[in-house]
Amino acid sequence: EEMEKQAVDGARRAFNSGRSRPLQYRKQQLSALLRLIRERQAEIVSLIGIENDIKLAERNLADWMAPQPVKKTLLTITDDVYIKAEPLGVVLIIGAWNYPWSLTLRPLVGAIAAGNAAVVKPSEVSKSSASLLKELLPQYLDTVHYGRIINQHHFDRLLALIEGCTVAVGGESDKSQCYITPTILKDVLPHARIMQEEIFGPVLPIVTAGDVNEVIRFINERPKPLALYVFSSNKKVVRRMLNETTSGGVLVNDVMVHYTINALPFGGVGNSGVGRYHGKHTFDQLSHHRACLIKSLAMERLNMARYPPMTPSRLLSLSHTHTHTHTLSLTLLLAVDILVGPALI
Repeated sequence: EEMEKQAVDGARRAFNSGRSRPLQYRKQQLSALLRLIRERQAEIVSLIGIENDIKLAERNLADWMAPQPVKKTLLTITDDVYIKAEPLGVVLIIGAWNYPWSLTLRPLVGAIAAGNAAVVKPSEVSKSSASLLKELLPQYLDTVHYGRIINQHHFDRLLALIEGCTVAVGGESDKSQCYITPTILKDVLPHARIMQEEIFGPVLPIVTAGDVNEVIRFINERPKPLALYVFSSNKKVVRRMLNETTSGGVLVNDVMVHYTINALPFGGVGNSGVGRYHGKHTFDQLSHHRACLIKSLAMERLNMARYPPMTPSRLLSLSHTHTHTHTLSLTLLLAVDILVGPALI
């Protein structure tokens, strides 16, 4: 606990010093992270999309950091109105054991790009990856075919989930190696234990349905999933699945590919997760989008209509300002002409 407190306090001091905010510093840190990935590729196999995320951030960071103008109204036509992305502060990144590198470093890219100080906690379950992350990150700022189950606990958990189900394909296991072959289960009942929790293993349960209406009803009766994979050549079926269900992401006629595209936000909805990341979406997620309006005093005489006492004529004027923008545009220009003279029009 003391170690965690020291890490958070150190990150907070670093953020409060302001050193993580400048564009050049953020780019330097991103370049260092990119160098880590390129120089250590032999040790880090699962680096899906991370390099692309870094390159995208380096290329566009100045634009992301720049104030984003918003549409003005007649009341703000002479003012500066914009949204400014500001760092949240100290960001905690908790890695997951199923993708220990990607699910740790991709959020880190966005945290750095957004100007935050980050505390990185790798998964304690994936000990080798956690150890390597701990070794490598300060310096710069796992197998062939099917992987083994991460540890004995999860191996036993998966076997318990499979127990009592009808195996259509696979089902073999080797306890000494924590290995389970890719397994397909058929005729699985909706209330079976394996349908009640995330599997995190090479097991695919199949529940049959009579028609697309039953499929949609089955999905909507349960918590919203992280991803929905639809396989169909029928455009009407695909359209119905898109329009009548909700999920963090949806992929038609493929799996996982959307995770590799940094232009698409990746995240859940409801029980499957909060927020989204990848590419600029990570920057946005880890930034506070501050509303900014810098009022010009040149139009203060017109602003008098907003101030008490609220007479009927003033209320009518304000109502017209909000509901008849185009009609009042000419009126405003004429008013400016009267106030400052025709030479400036």
